[in-house]
Amino acid sequence: MGRNKSAGPKGAIVGSGGTTPLFGASPVHNTSNYGSPQPAYVGPPAYAPYSPSAPPIYSAPGYADQEAGTGPQKPRIKQNRTCRDILFLILFLAYGVGIIIASSYGFHNGDPRRLVYGLDYKGNTCGDNKGSPNLKDYDIRYWLNPNQVYKSGLTSDPFNLGDARSICLADCPIPSATNLTWVCDYPEGPIKLTMSEWGARNYDYFSMLTPEQQASSFNLTGPCYPVLFTSTNLFWSCQLASTPSNTSLSLWQSAGGTEVQSGNVIVQVVQKALSSPAAIVKRYVADLGRAWPVLVVCGGIAPLVLSIAYLVLVRYFVGVLTWITIILLNVLTALVTLFFYIKAGWIGKDVVTGVIGDGANKVLSSSASEANHLKIVAVIMSIVFVVVVLVTLVLIKRLIIAVAVIKVATKAMGAIPSLLIYPIIPFIFQSAFLIYWVAGFLYLVSAGTVTRNNCNNSCAAYDLTAGLVTDTNCCGYDVHQSKNLVWAILYQIFGFFWTTQFITACCLTTIAGAVAAYYWARGDTANMGWLPVLSSAKRVFRYSLGSMALGSLLVAIIEMIRFLLEMLRKKLKALEAAPGGCFITICCCCVQCCLGCIEWTIKFINRNAYIVIAINGKGFCRAAGKATGLIVNNVLRVAAVNIIGDMILFLGKVVVSLASALFAFLMLDTKQYKTGHSKVSSPLFPVLFCWFIGFLVAGMFFGVVEMAIDTILLSFCIDSEENNGTPMFAPPLLLDTLTSHAKRVEADEAARAEKAARKQQAKR
Repeated sequence: MGRNKSAGPKGAIVGSGGTTPLFGASPVHNTSNYGSPQPAYVGPPAYAPYSPSAPPIYSAPGYADQEAGTGPQKPRIKQNRTCRDILFLILFLAYGVGIIIASSYGFHNGDPRRLVYGLDYKGNTCGDNKGSPNLKDYDIRYWLNPNQVYKSGLTSDPFNLGDARSICLADCPIPSATNLTWVCDYPEGPIKLTMSEWGARNYDYFSMLTPEQQASSFNLTGPCYPVLFTSTNLFWSCQLASTPSNTSLSLWQSAGGTEVQSGNVIVQVVQKALSSPAAIVKRYVADLGRAWPVLVVCGGIAPLVLSIAYLVLVRYFVGVLTWITIILLNVLTALVTLFFYIKAGWIGKDVVTGVIGDGANKVLSSSASEANHLKIVAVIMSIVFVVVVLVTLVLIKRLIIAVAVIKVATKAMGAIPSLLIYPIIPFIFQSAFLIYWVAGFLYLVSAGTVTRNNCNNSCAAYDLTAGLVTDTNCCGYDVHQSKNLVWAILYQIFGFFWTTQFITACCLTTIAGAVAAYYWARGDTANMGWLPVLSSAKRVFRYSLGSMALGSLLVAIIEMIRFLLEMLRKKLKALEAAPGGCFITICCCCVQCCLGCIEWTIKFINRNAYIVIAINGKGFCRAAGKATGLIVNNVLRVAAVNIIGDMILFLGKVVVSLASALFAFLMLDTKQYKTGHSKVSSPLFPVLFCWFIGFLVAGMFFGVVEMAIDTILLSFCIDSEENNGTPMFAPPLLLDTLTSHAKRVEADEAARAEKAARKQQAKR
């Protein structure tokens, strides 16, 4: 519950029984030997010092633990529960079935290679070994007719590059310095060549054509097309140079070939097509598939190992580790920012290039869009670095309080060691879902219908099978997504938000149940029951999955609305550039800000509702109301102490995620991902993906400590409320921390009041 800033009376806990001093009637606790009999007691005679052999000080009806066996003090965790919010659990399961159905459709009809390699003049995916013909190892798209490429770049002509005739090759063809070379259609009909023989001849069988077919080729209607322009492999498509080879052009003109258009338009039209937002998104998504070893290592294994190691260190060296965390955060933020500056070309010469293979110097502006994206992220990281430094300076004065609060949580973790390894279970579930979802999403996006484009213009090409020039196969193919498929994609995206939040909710509630058992048993392991984590998970899965589904649904709805709003803003990007378009930008930013605040509030309420559910098994709505009331009615200083503790843990999550991103950068900077078929167009998206997944994984593990803090403090509020302002079960370390903090606040207020009084007296 550590982020509330609601106001309340200082120095007191406000509950249903009225306002009483915070520690006025509490027993004395021995901080060095928690749970042992005390030699002295200060307070009203109605209370006695706690001893493990003493009878329970307080036990509410219906809260006896039937699983803990016999003992002097049983955990105050309600066991006789009923299933809650079943309707939402049924809805969640039905939605999950829908995700499986949609993914199955994608697996059956999609092919992610369409997102990268494109389609040829027959509608085949380049590199597809199941196409007709077999295009294994032929994964580079080449536009055969340079006049079609030029024509598609004219703003006055409706012809598009997607309409131009393209073919799949193993590499980009190069004009000969001595004779005229050709790239011919796939061998079929009268051309008796295998695909391997066709490739061995550099795609040239012009000499095998009849005089009629050769005349058609000189007319740029095929089946063979001259190689007049130098080309470079750019994102698995051949980027033509602006001017043809002088030798090839002279031979072409002397043979009576059709006039060929040239100029910067040819270069610009290919770059424009490969730099469009849709093409960039497709490339970035495809980079995930190509860099999957990096994602496994840096998005899965690295944050898992780092998070476990960090939690173990927190358990035993919380004070030193807090300082190390702050130093590492600043260093890693600076390093990641520096890497983005290097890859964007602002520092050094290691700029990202989209050119594949040799010849990077031939296309100087080939990766301008990727470099621009990296520059934008570099600027953002610079701002983040400045913010991190400022936050560090602010937190230095409050580190002592933060360390004490984290020690309270680590004491619970020490009493329940299984909490350290429990996050591995939701990590496995989360990882399995993400792998399945990413694969299903890629296939679903590429599962559109492959249909021939409607050129709406006069064009013709030679058909080897028919033996004549026809206008039926001169246009290119594209993947067209129906409205139903678009809805299915949005359905998958919402399913991602809902499912990940559901898994997180189950994890948090299980942790809260185990830590609550620690609090209400006063830290006595004999009174916490057998395997508190397992008992808590059993209660969650048996009674509260519906409540988890409802809480996660609320967060998923807000996240989906924010996603759709961002998509709408990108659609309106052209309007933003128009006069008065800044109003649209301002409105979108304001709405996003409001939705972000709403999402933060819902997550905050959910988090505390899960704690109440773990303790007493209420339905989600009643638990949220109860938790909100406790937060509103309790002092600000409890929330303030918790905020500092959560802030330190948040910095730890950032350290783990930044380390994962840095490792991903280093792996992608190797030769394996700079050349050949494994080359990624930009390290940006895989690195950001590893950072995001690393943050999620770290969140699962650091959530143990955060949830322990929240659970103990909310239990403290419940304890105080039900005992007329006197917390009867509170750990002594928590009491000492709150007491010290309260005295510090009162001293600061007294100093400020005295200073103000002196000023007033001086004025008189």
